[in-house]
Amino acid sequence: MKDMANLFETWSLDREIVLVKVLNHPRDKVFAAWMDPKALAEWYGPAGLSIESHEADIREGGVWRFDMVGVFEGRQQRFPNLMRFLEIVPNERIVMDYGTPDPDDPDRFRATVTFDEQADGKTVLTLRQLHPSAKRRQVVIGFGAVEYGLQTLDGLAAWLDR
Repeated sequence: MKDMANLFETWSLDREIVLVKVLNHPRDKVFAAWMDPKALAEWYGPAGLSIESHEADIREGGVWRFDMVGVFEGRQQRFPNLMRFLEIVPNERIVMDYGTPDPDDPDRFRATVTFDEQADGKTVLTLRQLHPSAKRRQVVIGFGAVEYGLQTLDGLAAWLDR
């Protein structure tokens, strides 16, 4: 895998996508939904896609390798994904590199999830993506990454509400 450290050293707004969701649950419960591989596979991903986990080692230095699976244009398709967990601060923050299982994936991006508990017991979850270039950010916005990300956070909210 290429060293991503230099690429993500400077946070640049023209490469960033930010998604925010207020969840009606305390942050320890919201954080736990990210740390439990079984739970994560139940709620993660855009509407209409299911998750098939191949490896789920959710800890600093661990990886989650999974496929998003769905039917498009009448046929089943698989989208291989890999999250490499770089930093996990319980109930506060998760930092990961996210892309395909290809170790040299040029489109891999840095994702940071923060959990801010409010006085009323709700949690503001903020998901920040830092893409390798402004051009790549525009590509992912163009194929629906913002909407798919919001659907993923809606899935988390629905899972927590059960």
